[in-house]
Parts: sequence; structure tokens; C-alpha cells
Amino acid sequence: MTTLFNRLQPAQKFRISIRDLAKLLKIPQHLIVRIECWTYVVFVHRRDVGGQFISYRKLEQWKNAVACQIQKCSTVPQLQKLWREILVDYRKYKKQYEKSDRPFFRKIRLQRWDTLRQELRRRRS
Repeated sequence: MTTLFNRLQPAQKFRISIRDLAKLLKIPQHLIVRIECWTYVVFVHRRDVGGQFISYRKLEQWKNAVACQIQKCSTVPQLQKLWREILVDYRKYKKQYEKSDRPFFRKIRLQRWDTLRQELRRRRS
């Protein structure tokens, strides 16, 4: 797994509801029997098709967790290191991301970059 995946630890930290998965899969909630959070994927037991694997990267929690990591960076070098980790993960697992994720992460990163640069300028003044 990538550094970003290890940083986020989704199997331990994400609280995934049946409602969240039903929304992602575009199915009614009653079709989901139960969910299992495995180390690298979520396994969804369904009434209609048996079992289905879902990547953590497909979940809204992943997107929010990455955005939170960006916003927690307190220095520009920290932000740059995290951004490299995000890009490596994105390139390696591109099929597991939504097309809108990278522009979303980029927007959050640029906002944080601006904030950090402004703070640095104020400290120097």
C-alpha cells in the first residue's frame, strides 16, 4: 500500500454505514445484508448479487480524510510532502478514484498553500 493509505488507515478509522454504501452503489439499503471492513477493501454482502468489494478510495470518507490531512499541514514542506503522497496514490490507483477527486484535492491544497504563505509573510513583517 501507499504512504497515503498507511497515513489514513481507513480500516481502523473509517465508520462506514450501510446508508453510505447503498448511496455509493445506487441500491436500496435493504439489499445490503452486512458489511465487513477488511484491511484494504470493504466487503459488502448483498441479497441480490452475493458479495461485492469496494475500495476505500471510492468512499466519501476517503475524500474527506485526504482533505483533512491537507488542512492539517502546518508548513509548506509538510504540504508539499503530502501532495506528493497524494499524487503517487492517485497515479497508482487511478481507477479507484472518481474523476472529480483530483481537482477537489488540488483546490483544497491551493487554499492551504495560500493560507500558509500568508501566515509566513505576517511572521516576517
